[in-house]
Amino acid sequence: MPNPKGGNFTELSGFESLDKAAGPGKRETLRIGAALLFIVGIMLFTWVRAGDVEGGMLLVVAAMIGGYMALNIGANDVANNVGPAVGSKALTLAGAIVIAAVFEALGALVAGGDVVSTIKKGIISPDLITDSQTFIWLMMAALLAGALWLNLATAMGAPVSTTHSIVGGVLGAGIAAGGWQIANWGQMGAIAASWVISPVMGGVIAAGFLMLIKRTITYQPDKILAARRWVPVLISLMLWAFSTYLLIKGLKRIWALSFYEASACGLALAASLYLMVKRYITRKAQGRENTKQSVNELFTLPLIFAAALLSFAHGANDVANAVGPLAAINDAILHGGVASKATIPVWVMMVGALGIALGLSLYGPKLIRTVGSEITELDKMRAFCIAMAAAITVILASQLGLPVSSTHIAVGGVFGVGFLREYLKKSYARMVDEIIAHHEGEDQETIERFLAQFQKASLNDKRIMLQDLKKNRGEAQLSKAERKSLRKVYKQELVKRSALYKIAAAWIITVPVSAIIAAMLFYMIRGFMLP
Repeated sequence: MPNPKGGNFTELSGFESLDKAAGPGKRETLRIGAALLFIVGIMLFTWVRAGDVEGGMLLVVAAMIGGYMALNIGANDVANNVGPAVGSKALTLAGAIVIAAVFEALGALVAGGDVVSTIKKGIISPDLITDSQTFIWLMMAALLAGALWLNLATAMGAPVSTTHSIVGGVLGAGIAAGGWQIANWGQMGAIAASWVISPVMGGVIAAGFLMLIKRTITYQPDKILAARRWVPVLISLMLWAFSTYLLIKGLKRIWALSFYEASACGLALAASLYLMVKRYITRKAQGRENTKQSVNELFTLPLIFAAALLSFAHGANDVANAVGPLAAINDAILHGGVASKATIPVWVMMVGALGIALGLSLYGPKLIRTVGSEITELDKMRAFCIAMAAAITVILASQLGLPVSSTHIAVGGVFGVGFLREYLKKSYARMVDEIIAHHEGEDQETIERFLAQFQKASLNDKRIMLQDLKKNRGEAQLSKAERKSLRKVYKQELVKRSALYKIAAAWIITVPVSAIIAAMLFYMIRGFMLP
């Protein structure tokens, strides 16, 4: 049909369809353009600042690689801090990105520290590298290898440890530069152990808190009354955990406290705020329906605070993964030699802080969705348990001297609550089947009435009701076909197995892959730089 200007509505709709189809491509182009603009800005700034210094060109290249690494940390690692809050709908995706970007940058700039270890985790011996040029090439190769692996992992939708990525990079480049004897294999063994320790501790603690919430609140007949009693206790415990976590990990470079001092400060803060929290929960709970959903809403504000505090601590603690090697290269170029510690200039810290915030804004949503909704379904109570696991696991690990990864802890917490839900679902299905089997021969109305009563009963009353059934009617006799059918019901999966296998595989290969890439890059860089 022609329009008044001689056009054709069919043609216009075709153009609209093409424009809509091109939408994702346009967005990707804009993201790549923004990232390139950031790296070009770093290049120009560093060139103006150090272009006349001997070795200044190396520093320009290193700064660009450091910016690229910071972008990838923001894209991959920050999702663990805000993903559960987004998945539970305590925060919108846009709100989570804003909060995480602001607090990551604040953590990096306020508490990121003035000095950083040049050899991360002591995984290689710097004494065996006496030539500053070799050290610079090693650090550049390690930084670029870690960034490339993070980029690939983000594209695959796998949240991995940025610390392990840079550790693998330093190990691989170190071996390429100084041979196998340069590596501290005992330290590498401890890092490998963290692949198991971190997710298991995170999962067990998260599942434990979820079970505590279920037993004390959601399994009670009067859920609102139970919530008024227990939610303030849980939030106060969270205040203790997060303030202690922040003092131990986030603020350790500006206010160094022992574990016991940090715990005492956290306990004092939680105790002083308990009455205020109790009044807040009492007011929020007033007039709410006696449902699980009503209880769920009481955890919204604590989750927002948790996302902000986790982001701050992450920015303060993990910014060294982006700028540590860059600070080491800067120190080696300006002062010569290989130092075990390097000062972090403000401009280097800004590269890390801005890069992490920008990487999160441009590419973070993919991993936020993976952690928040693609592994298992999260509500606010489950997300609260994951946040608690993240803080408490780091506190325990710091005290026990165990190597842990914040990424592995958070993702392990997600899997922990998911597998607990599976277990509870199967257990409940089993109990319902027992009830139906014990009422065999009775009318449907009687069975449904008993099931309704059973569903409303407390955990202890459920146990008594099942015991009475078995006592009065004996064990139910089920045919082989019925038992086979029930086993299929029990196999209902609430954790996405493909996500489990993909993430576990990515964790296992992070250090080896980063090491191999770094070794190859070191040989390439050395080949280019040697006369």
